[in-house]
Amino acid sequence: MKLGKTNISYSFIILTIGIILGILIQKVFPDDNLRDSILKFNDVFTYTDKYYVDNVDTQKLVTAAINGMLSKLDPHSVYIPESQMESVEDSFKGDFEGIGIEFQILNDTLTVVSPISGGPSEALGLQPGDKILTIDDKSSIGLNDDEVRSKLRGKSGTKVSITITRFGTMSSIRYEITRAKIPLYSVDSHFMYNSETGYLSLSRFSETTYDEVNKSLADLKAQGMKQLILDLRNNPGGLLNQAVDISNLFITDNKKIVYTKGRCSEFNEEYAASKKAPYKDLPVVVLVNSGNASASEIVAGAMQDWDRALIVGAATFGKGLVQKQFLLTDNSALRLTIARYYTPSGRLIQRDYENLKDKNEYYKEAGKSDEKSGDNIEHTAEKDSLKPKFKTAGGHTVYGGGGITPDFIINSPALSDYTTALLKDNVFYQFVLNYLDDNKKKIDAEYGNKINDFVKYFSFRDREIKDFIEFAQSKGIKFSEKDFQQDKDYISARLKAEIARTFWKDNGWYRVLLESDNQFQKGITLFNESRELTKSK
Repeated sequence: MKLGKTNISYSFIILTIGIILGILIQKVFPDDNLRDSILKFNDVFTYTDKYYVDNVDTQKLVTAAINGMLSKLDPHSVYIPESQMESVEDSFKGDFEGIGIEFQILNDTLTVVSPISGGPSEALGLQPGDKILTIDDKSSIGLNDDEVRSKLRGKSGTKVSITITRFGTMSSIRYEITRAKIPLYSVDSHFMYNSETGYLSLSRFSETTYDEVNKSLADLKAQGMKQLILDLRNNPGGLLNQAVDISNLFITDNKKIVYTKGRCSEFNEEYAASKKAPYKDLPVVVLVNSGNASASEIVAGAMQDWDRALIVGAATFGKGLVQKQFLLTDNSALRLTIARYYTPSGRLIQRDYENLKDKNEYYKEAGKSDEKSGDNIEHTAEKDSLKPKFKTAGGHTVYGGGGITPDFIINSPALSDYTTALLKDNVFYQFVLNYLDDNKKKIDAEYGNKINDFVKYFSFRDREIKDFIEFAQSKGIKFSEKDFQQDKDYISARLKAEIARTFWKDNGWYRVLLESDNQFQKGITLFNESRELTKSK
């Protein structure tokens, strides 16, 4: 629907959409005849459009009405405007079309964080820290994120020119880049942490996730992997079928992985392991936290229910609702909850939302837990819980109705206000950009491609830490000695990780941060327990 159509045709379209929505969500109108309710809405809309004292934007009225209606359902049923559909669809695809850079806007200047592997910018030699001054001969200074994307993205085969400045070069450099399909990776990083332990970080479940994970695990196996840390932390989920396929890499023999139940029987489905699991005997520790939702909770829940892995970290978000997307006539969409999903033992993962005021409170409550850090293999941390009890394949008690609670609870320490401000204003990255102007060649000469040596031997000197504090103050971050001492190790690790990412991309970033990551460090000590757990089933 576009502005400028006649009121009559617009009202007809709205009435049609209303009928469709009404059929889908009859429970919104429990006390009225459905047809009368739709006619009532149409009357209010028509009277408002015809008689309201000022001219009205009918599109905004309808959008507000739809959002108001959905707010009476659950936190995950949403209306998606046409303008947002492309970015929503991109999040589930494994690629997009553009020049292939990760970027940030620093002091109004478009700055390359990293060229994306396999993209045209990497092939042409763009580097982290390059500052893009023009796009197609027009200044890029002051553009926001959406404006940058609209200018740099485009159909494969089309060209865009950029002008950059780079530290160490006297003049600007002009590139003409041919846009291409850019892979959006689900596997952020995979590497051998030591001679036996593989590490794999999985950030989402998109169309390419299974293929990426399968390839990464094969690579780790070829390097001698005998046990695996599967890091799902902060993975918000994605495609259900990909979660099933990932689980099937570790779970075999037609075992149930997840099932769904809805009011309409057509949405009742059951998913089981259908292929031979190549890693069915591999000891696995899965890392989770409150950023885990949906598909990532399916994987963690299935692994826990079958005693296939030890779950370590903090309780997950608790999103166990299944949405179906209905495309509307103007290319906007309704994403409507049509079922709930359950783990193999019968646990509902969805957290209770009935008594919360609104979505803000729902999201704010995520991750709040009274469970203390420690061994929770028998899940005694929840012993006073009103949640329903279930049993794993090995007879261990687990609880439903509120996310996945780990077998070993390891709560990460909260960051101070000072460190939070440093992160919010992107001070770490800005400081490292300046630091590398003077030290990049020295670091490259000393460590080359030897990331393990960098992790083991590189550290910031006291003078450099003071330089960072002064730099932060110049950016308006007030120094707090108490907060700094509390987070000193984290601050140093974060700065070091920013440098590592410049030289070794995401593998460098994760490799450094894992050294001070209390959940990971606990996880790598638990493989004997993971083996015993698997034997107990």
